[in-house]
Amino acid sequence: MSPETPLSGRQPKAVRSALAVLEEVVAAGPGVTAKEISAALKLPPATTYRLLNLLVGEEYLVRLPDLRGFALGRRAGRLATPVAVRPPAAARAIVEHLRQRVRWGVHLASYRTGRLTLIDPDPDHPPSDGALLARYPHVSALGKLLLAEQADWRAVVRELRSFTERTIVDADRLDAELAAVARDGLARQCGELLERKGCLAVAIRDVVTGELVAGLAVSGPAERVAEPNAELVALVRDHAGQLAPLLA
Repeated sequence: MSPETPLSGRQPKAVRSALAVLEEVVAAGPGVTAKEISAALKLPPATTYRLLNLLVGEEYLVRLPDLRGFALGRRAGRLATPVAVRPPAAARAIVEHLRQRVRWGVHLASYRTGRLTLIDPDPDHPPSDGALLARYPHVSALGKLLLAEQADWRAVVRELRSFTERTIVDADRLDAELAAVARDGLARQCGELLERKGCLAVAIRDVVTGELVAGLAVSGPAERVAEPNAELVALVRDHAGQLAPLLA
């Protein structure tokens, strides 16, 4: 339809439905499925698939083969004010210093948008896919830091999906773990996403408001994360403290 073509009686409803689909993808996060969108918006499956195909064709959405769902596409970024996610040079230098001190992977994530966004992943030790971590925060240490801040995390997590035998999918058990994370500002993932890999993450808070703004994580063997060396934890906390005033 060209800009000069007048809207028919049905087209405004179709436009509203397409915008609602975009809003649902934003709310649900990368990897949301057509079935989930259809249920959330109470749209007929055929209508949902038609709208999704249209939005993918126009590059407002993209399909994620690995997650069998959808995420925002290239053109969707033009609908909102761009948000700078790259950390400042001074922050990157601190992260790089920690990488030189440990043999593990070191990753920095931001929570400024209310979602987990990797802003400085370790190039030598690539982390798990960022879209997957944002979609299933219960399986990563960085995700648990964010969930521990939620007044009702059960309303945020749509699916306690199991990835390995160690993945916590019992809500009460996860609730207890998140309470400890909130208390200590320290989260762990011990083979819950990948059998032999683990991750330890420390909260980074705004020095004025105390708001959770980022997380600093080190990834390594799952068995070593389960019983982390006190010196390693102190080292990560120290670097997280140095990052706090730079990420406010």
